Formats: sequence, C-alpha cells, structure tokens
Amino acid sequence: VQLQASGGGLVQAGESLRLSCVASGFVFSNNDMGWYRQVPGKERELVARISFGDTTNYEDSVKGRFIISRDNAKSTLYLHLNSLKPEDTAAYYCNALVQPKWGTFVPLFGWGQGTQVTVSS
Repeated sequence: VQLQASGGGLVQAGESLRLSCVASGFVFSNNDMGWYRQVPGKERELVARISFGDTTNYEDSVKGRFIISRDNAKSTLYLHLNSLKPEDTAAYYCNALVQPKWGTFVPLFGWGQGTQVTVSS
C-alpha cells in the first residue's frame, strides 16, 4: 500500500491550497478515506473524511473552509483548503478508514508521505 500526499506549501492567511493523495495497493473505491493533520508534539487528528458513497464529514475547526473529495478512477483523494489560518499549519496525511465501533474512525494502513502546509499571518 502506498499513500502519497502532495500539494502543500507556504501561504498567507486567507489563501487556498489543494492537497492530493494518490493511493495504490488496495481498492480505493471500496474504502472510506480521510485526511489527518499533525503538528509537532501533538497527536495526529482526523480533519475530514469521505465515505465510499461520497458522504463527507468535517472536524469543527475546518467545517465550512475545507472540502474533501475523491476521484475513484484516479485513486486520488483531494482536500481543498480555503480561508487558511495560521492554526492550520501542520503536516497533512491521508489514509483509508475503518470504523471499529459506531462513530469511531481509525486509520487502516501505515502512514505514507505527508505534505507540509504552513500558513503565515
């Protein structure tokens, strides 16, 4: 399994970015997928997820600003980051998700290459 994120960079507050994650080694279209982010010294947090049926869900701090989408034909997951804030600065990763119990989502695979997003004020 490979999960390769890209598209990060250094931007100013209020600007936008589009992250991409190309997946391989598993049946992308059959899996719920998610974007995580991590800052040094903190746990990785799930900020957006999309089901195999295209239902989306967002963590409160990004709701209304981030948009998750998928292209099953390209086995690619996207995250559009709009109205970026300095607190969005983090390394962003993607992963397939499993739901061991209702309402709890955990990553299915090991972590691939992330992409750094840095937002200056």
